[in-house]
Amino acid sequence: MDTLPDAGGSSQVDVDAAHAAAISEGTASQARPRAKAPVRVEEIPKFDLDTYIANYTGRTRYDRLYLIGTCSPPLAVDALKAAIAEAKTTKDILRYERAVRALAEVAPQDPEASLNSLWVQETQRSVAAQTERLEHELKGYKNNLIKESIRMGNEDLGNHYYDTGDLAAATKAYSRMRDYCTAPNHITSMLFKSVSVSIERGDWLSVQSNVHRLRNSQSKPEEAATNESKISAAWALSQMNQGSFLEAANSFLSIPTKLGDNYNEVITPNDVAVYGGLCALASMNRDELQSNVLDNQTFRNFLELEPHIRRAIAFFCNFKFRSCLDILEAYRPDYLLDIHLQRFIPQLYKRIRTKSIEQYMVPFSRVTLVSMAKIFAPEVVGGEARPTDISSPFVQELIGLIRDGVLDARVDLEKGLLISNQSDLRAEVQRTTLENLQDFNQEAHWRLLRASVLYSGLEVKSDKEAAAAAAGAGSSKGARLTRGTHTMGTMGMFD
Repeated sequence: MDTLPDAGGSSQVDVDAAHAAAISEGTASQARPRAKAPVRVEEIPKFDLDTYIANYTGRTRYDRLYLIGTCSPPLAVDALKAAIAEAKTTKDILRYERAVRALAEVAPQDPEASLNSLWVQETQRSVAAQTERLEHELKGYKNNLIKESIRMGNEDLGNHYYDTGDLAAATKAYSRMRDYCTAPNHITSMLFKSVSVSIERGDWLSVQSNVHRLRNSQSKPEEAATNESKISAAWALSQMNQGSFLEAANSFLSIPTKLGDNYNEVITPNDVAVYGGLCALASMNRDELQSNVLDNQTFRNFLELEPHIRRAIAFFCNFKFRSCLDILEAYRPDYLLDIHLQRFIPQLYKRIRTKSIEQYMVPFSRVTLVSMAKIFAPEVVGGEARPTDISSPFVQELIGLIRDGVLDARVDLEKGLLISNQSDLRAEVQRTTLENLQDFNQEAHWRLLRASVLYSGLEVKSDKEAAAAAAGAGSSKGARLTRGTHTMGTMGMFD
């Protein structure tokens, strides 16, 4: 299970950093070993640290600062000092100690790199005293058998555990509220708290389970729109973290704009634009990107917050793959410092690049390797590595795509061509049309022949049909004879 920092051990930041390039396609690992080394992002990101972190509230502020501080050497000192300050505003001692140790590794001479033992001791005493008080109050509420008091007691205890970083205990406290909720808004509040804890722990199955319950719960009319946007955001985030990029893209694209700044403790509108745009690029074709993303009036409001994502998608839809890949590559450092994106970036970027190569080949039956290299490997054109040589990484990439069945083509190294094995589409359409015409003529011929046989009375009937026809003819003849005799008798009477 992915875990953010808690009292039980490693954080999701530590774990994700060690497994950025190792995640398997399709699903995120639910049980990862302890981290060995974080991902190092040497490039300076495009965002300003203070402006970036100001968008978030709650415990995710520390998580993101700690990730940046341990992965980005240029921002390490500033991020870790901010993380220490953030940790000291809470009661989570383990987070404070972890940030101080990280700062001591990169800036041992910094005054904040030494542990403030006095603050730690005072916080420990305060936490122990408050825990004892809340547990004693809850016990009294249970003895009085007042459901509302018991619910509020469990909620206060869960909030206390959450603030101190004991996420497992917080989960248990919130789950015990369920039996004492007497109003729909109580259930909704409890489920949102459970979702927040599950997201921080990385328990995405629990997130989805609670989201399903939230969808079936009732909310006040004035809160329904905001709650729906938060529910959709949590659902989309869980799908992305499980590696279901197409499903996640569709969920991000359907998040109502009412989300705004109402869920900044988990995700911001800027995150929705980036996560949704990257998942869509990695899982949708050009037509789907145009109709579902660029022409999506709801998602367009999110894309306006991250215009480079909109430009990248527009370039992809217009066959300008080099421009699209350049934009994504320029923002790679930013995405590698994102707590939810970091371990998926290698996989997402590989999918987008593969799709670009595949889409580039659609209009052509053959294309020169040099012209492809100018778009997908410009660094080897004119350099030491020849794009038409078998040892070229780009040629090896094409060979790998062919072996994997992604490209139905073959590489002609002698002529420096990538030749598609697809049949001539024009000839295929003509062949299919002729076959359909032949089938239609044959069916029309047999229908006309059967109609002529029936009209001429030449149909050969089965034994049962013949017997039934004969019986019907006999009864009809007898009826006519009876009527005739009766008529003749009547005429004799008058004579």
